[in-house]
Amino acid sequence: MQNWTRTSLLTGALAGITAALLSMGANMQSSLAIVLYAASALPILIAGLGWGNAAAITAIVAAGAAAAALSSAYFALLILVVTLVPAGWLSHLANLARPASELGGPEGALAWYPLSDILSHLSGLVTVGMIIVGYIVGYDSSVSDLMIDTVIDAVKAQEPLYNPDAAAVTQIKSMFMLALPLVQGAIWVLMLFSAYYLATRIVQMSGKSLRPREDIPSALRMHRNAIFVFLAGLILTFVGGAPAVIGALICGTFGAGFLLSGFASFHFRTRGKSWRLPVLWIAYLSVFVFTIPAVFFLLSGLIDTRRTIAVTPTGKN
Repeated sequence: MQNWTRTSLLTGALAGITAALLSMGANMQSSLAIVLYAASALPILIAGLGWGNAAAITAIVAAGAAAAALSSAYFALLILVVTLVPAGWLSHLANLARPASELGGPEGALAWYPLSDILSHLSGLVTVGMIIVGYIVGYDSSVSDLMIDTVIDAVKAQEPLYNPDAAAVTQIKSMFMLALPLVQGAIWVLMLFSAYYLATRIVQMSGKSLRPREDIPSALRMHRNAIFVFLAGLILTFVGGAPAVIGALICGTFGAGFLLSGFASFHFRTRGKSWRLPVLWIAYLSVFVFTIPAVFFLLSGLIDTRRTIAVTPTGKN
């Protein structure tokens, strides 16, 4: 839906300026940086979901121009590839619909783009965006090595007798070189999907939503083909060098998608149970505190892959 009207263009321009200011605020407030960066996707998503592609495109252009004017072209490029363009593309996919009869559905109904495909696209977009950023900033092993050296120096300052084995430090550095892109990719997918979810709720409450409200626990799954991408990333991690870093990034981004679908499946399977609420709290806390239980939900997401298509009568849209 293009909807090139004065209202959509003005809405997009305001959304873009807001997104640029949020991104710049992230540079000035390091403790909330990742939250503000992810929040900068929210205005783009709201504009696109509520006012169509024209508003989303205008918002992306306005945000990039504002960031370039107020900061630098380098900064504008970074937020474009990792936040703004992915947000605009997600809103575009969410608004896609086709006659349900083309898919074997009822006449006079619309079939909306599957949520599983939207989540898979998000994982792919974050992967590509971070590869571009890594190329621009020149990411290599020296970045992760510097972080490990900084931590070791801080520990030595507290404990002068601390003298780690050189071989152990080398092994830690090689592991951290892969862990860093994996964790960064996973966190960014989780943050952007949270922004997408929040944006859909805001637009639905405002009555501007084009897409019907979906039952997330039953609909949120990854596309089955995403399994092969995840496995390819896992294989790349054993190659070494730049391919291993890219493989770790893929494992993080697509792994986060499977993690989200695993949690959604868990919500769906516990629905209607009297013990559901405390078990959900325990599950989330265990993942947040110990991390290792996340493997269970990751495996659950890998096992349960499917595409659920929302269908609504044409007259409602």
